Amino acid sequence: MTSLLASAATAVYLLAFGYQVLQLRKQINIPTLTLQLVTALAIVLHSQAVADFLFSSEGLDLSLLKIFALISLIINVVVFCSGLKKPIHSLNLLLFPISALSITAALVSSSTKSAVMLAPSMQLHVLLSILAYSLLAIAALQAALMGYQNWQLKHKHQNLLMRTFPPLQSMEALLFELIWAGELILTLSLLSGFIFYDDFFAQKLLHKVVFSLVAWVFFGVLLWGRQVQGWRGKTAIRWTWAGFIAIVLGYVGSKVVLEFLLI
Repeated sequence: MTSLLASAATAVYLLAFGYQVLQLRKQINIPTLTLQLVTALAIVLHSQAVADFLFSSEGLDLSLLKIFALISLIINVVVFCSGLKKPIHSLNLLLFPISALSITAALVSSSTKSAVMLAPSMQLHVLLSILAYSLLAIAALQAALMGYQNWQLKHKHQNLLMRTFPPLQSMEALLFELIWAGELILTLSLLSGFIFYDDFFAQKLLHKVVFSLVAWVFFGVLLWGRQVQGWRGKTAIRWTWAGFIAIVLGYVGSKVVLEFLLI
């Protein structure tokens, strides 16, 4: 059943991606309702596949590739909900193939360690952490698109992809909305870790904690700079990616070491 759901979700994502690319090449406006319905179907299938990936009678499977599938699901849900009010469907051109890849990788991978049973308090901490990483990942993607859009505008280019973007000011406003939300939830994640872990600075957690705190500082400085100094454009993009890279080094780096190098 898991294979069927995962394969179906992957197929819908790829079909939606192909449809969107085809419409762009024909210079046809993409029917918003059609795209929303297809995306909703893909998200439902994706969520069912992720549930099968993560939950078992033995506990939660928190291996890296399974968590990537969960993060891509959360990102798609957030973008889908935001897209109901804002013209941000151009993000799907990156998210759909990434989602298909993450589902396929989770499907073919084997768990590198046994599933774990977590207390409700720890489940809350894990949920907050994954939600924070997902929001900040969308912010990093948004910053990359802003950088591309800014470069195109400066060089007076207007390709097919550019026509799907909202105005740069709207892109920037969305970026900071995502960063504010991600920073808030990252703060709650760090606080819950301090409260619920017996030894939050244990050797296996130290790498993740340090880089998460570094990312928290980067994003905090960026938000301060935005409010006080009016930072925007390239400065905002650089600080966003600095914070996101710290998140990646902290979470993905520690997972790779623990799951693939120390086995």
